[in-house]
Amino acid sequence: MAIGDLFSSTDLPWLNIGGREGDVVLSSRIRLARNFRGIPFPNRADFNQLAKVQEMAASIMPEMELAVRQPFDVVDMDKATSLERKVLVEKSLATWNFLKNTQHRVAFISESRHVSIMVNEEDHLRIQCTVNGLDLDAPLALASGIDDLVESRLDVAFDEKMGYLTSCPTNLGTGLRASVLLHLPGLVYTRNINNIINISQQLGLSIRASYGEDDKEWQGNIFQISNQLTLGFSEEEIIGNLKSAVKEIVSHERRARKALELYRKDQLEDSVWRAYGVLCHARILSEKEVLDLLSKVRLGIDMGFIDEVGAQCFSEILIGSRTSYLQNLAGNENMSGNEVDRMRANVVRKALSEHGAAGSRAS
Repeated sequence: MAIGDLFSSTDLPWLNIGGREGDVVLSSRIRLARNFRGIPFPNRADFNQLAKVQEMAASIMPEMELAVRQPFDVVDMDKATSLERKVLVEKSLATWNFLKNTQHRVAFISESRHVSIMVNEEDHLRIQCTVNGLDLDAPLALASGIDDLVESRLDVAFDEKMGYLTSCPTNLGTGLRASVLLHLPGLVYTRNINNIINISQQLGLSIRASYGEDDKEWQGNIFQISNQLTLGFSEEEIIGNLKSAVKEIVSHERRARKALELYRKDQLEDSVWRAYGVLCHARILSEKEVLDLLSKVRLGIDMGFIDEVGAQCFSEILIGSRTSYLQNLAGNENMSGNEVDRMRANVVRKALSEHGAAGSRAS
């Protein structure tokens, strides 16, 4: 992919269908926090020190490309437009924290979009690797390989007792944050999601809605579950704990879907088809509407209620309906809310049309 596609394309391979437990698990991600010895954390570093970190990271990128076997796009946050920066966040290739101060902040993003390395975010390096479905081993192996290269060329801050030194105390130790993205409409509709959230916290895990203004607003029924602590735990323990929890949640979600089909099939089918009809024909759609309706359509596809459209439309609409993505595509940050909503509806209708009968057969 060319760097222009980074902001204009809706294709994110790690959101594609076909991964393990793919009817519930959308993607798996590993993020490693690393810092360089003798240089203050980004929130305390001056511009010269931030520039030094940027220079050090750039110095190993040619070797990184050889190791990963693909080129990286280089996005200088200070040179990218405001909309381009927001699109990276919408695609989960950068964080909101990364956008707060843009000087000497650079993102190295692999051609496949599976790897994103943020320079001078909360830590000097945030190495992020993501794949589709439930598979924490593959991104861990990829991130570890990148980390090995970094440590072989640069002096990383490490303490024999504390492990890797990080800006946030919760990342001390392995510096590893593992997370899994889940689609949980069954648990939401049967009102069991709060039980899952409470139990996860007791297991040392954090589960939160990916979309919504607060913890009680679950737009799109998409949740991210991740480990809360790293100090005192090995990578194997962190990954093992998260895997076990995710498999249990997947089991609960599938039981919830079966219960809905058994006791409320007519209502569920009607709700799914109404959602599909609105997305197919609406001329104005808000971001929240699309997320909630798209969740129902994806549930209908996964449960076999809908065969008019393939599940491939899910990731395309999920990315293509985001406000900053649409504004950037139009080249107009000052679009009115009505203009954005109209453009969003056009994008959704087009995606559903393109993933219609052909998409259904392919899935």
